[in-house]
Amino acid sequence: MAEQDPESGRAGNQNQQQGNDQEQRENPEKKRRRSFILFFFVAVLMVGALLYYWHSTFYEDTDDAQVSGHIIQISARIQGHVINVPIKENQEVSAGTVIAEIDPHDYEVTVAQDEANLEAAEANYESARVNVPVTDIQSSSALSSANSNVRVSDAQIRRAMGLLDQAQAEVAQAEANNAKAQLDLKRFTPLVAKDVISKQQYDQAVAAALADQAAVVSAKANAAAAADQIAVSRNELAASQAAARNAGNAPRLLQVQKAKADQAAAQVEQARAQLNQAKLNLSYTKIVAPVDGIITTKNVEVGQNVSVGQNLVTLVSLHDLWVTANFKETQLHLMRPNQTVKIHVDMNGGEYDGVVTQIGGATGSMLSLFPPENATGNYVKVVQRVPVRIDFSKPEEDKNHILRPGLSVEPTVRVKGS
Repeated sequence: MAEQDPESGRAGNQNQQQGNDQEQRENPEKKRRRSFILFFFVAVLMVGALLYYWHSTFYEDTDDAQVSGHIIQISARIQGHVINVPIKENQEVSAGTVIAEIDPHDYEVTVAQDEANLEAAEANYESARVNVPVTDIQSSSALSSANSNVRVSDAQIRRAMGLLDQAQAEVAQAEANNAKAQLDLKRFTPLVAKDVISKQQYDQAVAAALADQAAVVSAKANAAAAADQIAVSRNELAASQAAARNAGNAPRLLQVQKAKADQAAAQVEQARAQLNQAKLNLSYTKIVAPVDGIITTKNVEVGQNVSVGQNLVTLVSLHDLWVTANFKETQLHLMRPNQTVKIHVDMNGGEYDGVVTQIGGATGSMLSLFPPENATGNYVKVVQRVPVRIDFSKPEEDKNHILRPGLSVEPTVRVKGS
């Protein structure tokens, strides 16, 4: 083994001593640096833990959320031939913008026909309405006249009976006078032959007998005429009484006429309703957008024949938007309506203000097409999600209509201290 040089050994010891001195001088600085780093790391962990605790205590969030809106299926309300389609797909339209036009000529003809029917119904009603007071007056007059004729006929019968009594008395008187005249003539006949009386007296007796005989015939004729007058008056009385009975139906006739007037009025209303329906159908020939939105699907072209209820276009409304957020059931313990929400939109990274409006009435699985059946005995508990509706509290934040239904969002609900 070679012998070590004393000079080199001293030099090495010197270098080692210098290194130890330098290391001793550097150790406090490294220790301070390491302590600072460790303190900073612990502080960051504590701040992170505090932030996590604060956030998990005061906020609930989810990434299972999207923007929802009204998807409107616009369909035809009448059938017809399409003559104009002025819109295109993905075109933004305002409420009242014409989407399609159906040939209106058939419906214009129907409107004109219904207008004529309405005029005819109104004229019929006016005639029936005027006839009501006329019928009332005529019926009252007929009843009064019939009652008057009854009274007149009754008076005529009584007068005729009086005349008959008078005529019968005259007949009796005439017969008595005739009998006396005939007896006088019989007595005068032998006397004139013996010249007891003059020829003149005899002629007077003959004339008186003939006159009294004629008076009997005349009185009997008057009596027969009086009897005939009684029969005529009785017939007139029967006719007047029949007329009075018919006139007694005046209230019922008036009711019939009023019923006809009411029927005519109903026909007017029916004609007016048909005209209004025809005008509505004519207005339906122009199919317009019910709200502001964007045309997403167009299923109609010029020349196409459409039927009632046929879907023509799909319109997405951009005004009434909200967020449907599916929170876990464990997140809903403190969630209530009217709590404030911050909504982060993935599309543009924007932040929007919102408010919890409604908490769903059932979980998403129960609202699915095939709800789960847990009665088989193979039940595995799975955390369910409940849809929560969140409305935008400041619609002016989306005044340019950037948001679209279906966009993914991340809502954060402040469940404490709000």
